[in-house]
Amino acid sequence: MKTIILFDLDGTLIDSTKAILESFSVAFESFNKPVPDQEKIKSLIGYPLDVMFISLGIEEEIADNFVQEYKKHYRKISCQKTILLPSAESAVKKASEFARLGIVTTKTGRYSRELLEHLNLMQYFEILIGREDVINPKPHPEPILKALEYMNVKDETCWMIGDTLLDVQSAKSANITPIALTCGYGKKEELCDSCEHIVENVFSAIEIIDEKKA
Repeated sequence: MKTIILFDLDGTLIDSTKAILESFSVAFESFNKPVPDQEKIKSLIGYPLDVMFISLGIEEEIADNFVQEYKKHYRKISCQKTILLPSAESAVKKASEFARLGIVTTKTGRYSRELLEHLNLMQYFEILIGREDVINPKPHPEPILKALEYMNVKDETCWMIGDTLLDVQSAKSANITPIALTCGYGKKEELCDSCEHIVENVFSAIEIIDEKKA
């Protein structure tokens, strides 16, 4: 019986900050709106795009217009302006030796697959659940439960690795064990208050899981 490990994407396996910030700038400029402070944008990474735009002051009824402009630009530049985080590749390869793997992200699934294929990692994952695959994104348990259902999980030990409180809350609601990373976009204080396992990077998370299974 293999362990199940689900991964978040941004701030966990990849760094697409440059592509995200540039795409937000393009979206705001397309509608002649002032571009928000970059730190404010970065603090919202992990939430769905519509939630991010609304939190940045865009009216709910027109937020989707900004999302579409964002996506149009993001798709053009995402592969060129996204890199793997240090140790991400080795972590995924190590995990694949003893576990079945999946991705659960609030990014658009289509673009996420393209990114992972570009980075030569997609072949390690059985399932990728993106924003368009669920009604309720993280912190709701639906994305995780949908991934586990697809993987036909029964009695396997399941883990969720992510860098934000959304990942931790989603995992807990789905009754699986979270590991929080401090290398991403989440606030360390919040993560420490909500999660038993806190590590610096994804490779350290895989080491914990490997030790626990033994």
